[in-house]
Amino acid sequence: MRPLKSIVVIPARLFSSRLPQKVLADIGGHPMLWHVYQRCLQASKVDEVHIATDAEEVAEAVQEWGGKVWMTDSSCASGTERIVSIIENLDCDIVVNVQGDLPLLEPDIINQLIDVFQKTVPPPDIVTPVCPIRDNKILDPNLVKVTRRHDGYALYFSRHPIPYIRDFEKENWSKYHQFWGHIGLYGYRREVLCDYHLLPKSDLEEAEKLEQLRFLQAGKSIFTFVTPHYPISVDTQTDLEQVRLRFQSHHKI
Repeated sequence: MRPLKSIVVIPARLFSSRLPQKVLADIGGHPMLWHVYQRCLQASKVDEVHIATDAEEVAEAVQEWGGKVWMTDSSCASGTERIVSIIENLDCDIVVNVQGDLPLLEPDIINQLIDVFQKTVPPPDIVTPVCPIRDNKILDPNLVKVTRRHDGYALYFSRHPIPYIRDFEKENWSKYHQFWGHIGLYGYRREVLCDYHLLPKSDLEEAEKLEQLRFLQAGKSIFTFVTPHYPISVDTQTDLEQVRLRFQSHHKI
């Protein structure tokens, strides 16, 4: 079997509601987006890394460090829609959507994701990583949870703890069930994105503000694989300061 050609696309929206301009936030002398881009380049199974944005300020920053950037319409409602808008320009088998707020992403997670497509017959429509979570993380709405079938395929994603454990207090739920947190990157077979416009609108996506629910509600298969690496997603100022401290500590070693 020939190796699958894989392209990473990092959707980079400048005006985040929770932390405006976070993709350009300084971390150790570079924008956060630069760190994400570098991590993706380190993934050995990735052929190309692109950035898709609707902000000239982001495009100029990417061009300064020699990255490949596409301008997209500001009306794109999600990172996936931003990628779909440039899909005709992407010559590949697999498109990996990496969130622009994962500056500590382990490159090997991307390699694992591509391996799943290479080794699974028939290949899933979408592949995404999950990791075990416990205690207060279960209740954090910024951390997306997922329930899975026995074979690893996703049943549902939610910002709410799932499943709800009826007979025990929430602070003890970790003792009675293995909860899974979702990591913000997806691999798509290219043809799945080409057919995105055929998918019906999803009330689940709108309710949870989770773009993967449009695919799941339309009957697309989403395979989840387990990784021990849970990178910090920068959703708040507190997250950003935590990442900055991590970079400072690493620099001192």
